[in-house]
Amino acid sequence: MAGAERHDQLIGVARSAFAERGFAGTSIEDIAARAEVSKPVVYEHFGGKEGLYAVVVDREVQRLHTAIREALMTPHAGSRRLIELGTMALLDYVESCPEGFRILVRDRTDSETGGSYGSILADIVTRVEGLLAAVFAYRGLDPKAAPLYAQALTGMVSMTGQWWLDNPELSKAEVATHLVNLAWNGMHYLGRDFHLSDDAGHLADPGSLL
Repeated sequence: MAGAERHDQLIGVARSAFAERGFAGTSIEDIAARAEVSKPVVYEHFGGKEGLYAVVVDREVQRLHTAIREALMTPHAGSRRLIELGTMALLDYVESCPEGFRILVRDRTDSETGGSYGSILADIVTRVEGLLAAVFAYRGLDPKAAPLYAQALTGMVSMTGQWWLDNPELSKAEVATHLVNLAWNGMHYLGRDFHLSDDAGHLADPGSLL
């Protein structure tokens, strides 16, 4: 096998192993055995498990980041359409790259690459926050709350994507429809003077709904 082919083969083998067992549960011995090579071959290409893991994660980060960024940069798309496109971009990735998604969302506190998925979400939050700021200003809502809502919307879609990976009973279209329904209608009916329930359990006057 040529050097480039071997390089890609090891990445693919490692990707499956990391998705199945996690970083800590995967050893160079495991990867070498799956690839049917000796351990020195793995070290020659990547220098060690950390280097191989970093390459695997970087490829997944770029794939997911590109998909979502392209969706959110769609020209002339309204707020609802952008929610739909961003939601579908994430769910498309979960569906087509389940191993990669498992690797990205798995907790990794012992590697610099552990925050990669968080970095992707932070980029999405920034984009969503910019969209919401204009909407909040137009509707007379407190603009200081826009970052909070951006976090909430992004987190909702992200966490649901993780849940759907292990609970695929609903189709991708169904999951996306429910997410957009909740996000869009929830944002549409935000009240200017909404309050929590009082001590007696009765709803306080939410004020006028938009």
